[in-house]
Amino acid sequence: MAEEREKYLIVVAGGHGTRMGSDLPKQFLSLGGKPVLSVTIDRFIRAVPGLKVVTVLPGDWFDYWKDWCLANNFHYPQIFAPGGVTRFHSVRNALSKVPDGAIAAIHDGVRPLISQDLIRSLFARAEKCPGVIPVVPVTDTLKVLGREETASGETVLREIEGEVMDRSVAYGAQTPQLFWSELIRDAYSVPYDTAFTDDASIARVKKIPLTFVEGERYNLKITCREDLAVAEAILKMSL
Repeated sequence: MAEEREKYLIVVAGGHGTRMGSDLPKQFLSLGGKPVLSVTIDRFIRAVPGLKVVTVLPGDWFDYWKDWCLANNFHYPQIFAPGGVTRFHSVRNALSKVPDGAIAAIHDGVRPLISQDLIRSLFARAEKCPGVIPVVPVTDTLKVLGREETASGETVLREIEGEVMDRSVAYGAQTPQLFWSELIRDAYSVPYDTAFTDDASIARVKKIPLTFVEGERYNLKITCREDLAVAEAILKMSL
């Protein structure tokens, strides 16, 4: 029987979250009385004993996070990596901390509501599959639109004739996206491209086989104040 791979979590929290309208980056805003980032990490370490955590932060916020962890008895060992210019560069920095032969789960630090059951099932699937991506079906009607500028200088959205999207085959990708570490690190050696919208899009460049599995509706990403309020309500319902 093959030996299990070491399990690593790369928690990507390298941004400053300017869209939240706060001086405090969104990963440090309060959710249930704790920083969003701590809620996220806690979900994973409870689900996977012995998990190794690589935390990606803006370099000027390392001390803030270390001080919070110390003051609040959040003593779980973390390996730190500096955030880069883009998410791509942040993840590449973090992958340099992960050895070959491991499973690297790359997760947004501001997706704190993932269930422990999903975390465990994703890691179990990743023992046999070199790339595992959670997805959820798109429920809204999809429109293919283009931006146009009117004579008055106003930007409007107009439907592109002849372009139709079939909602029944459309899915939204979530995180964590899990990969065999040696394969995804090699994929991240390619030059940055604006077409890289998630880790799976980078994995495709190196033809890493991807397995898609059902994610969770509540595994939302907090990007604005409204998302934080929704996350707070969901967290209260689950208690």
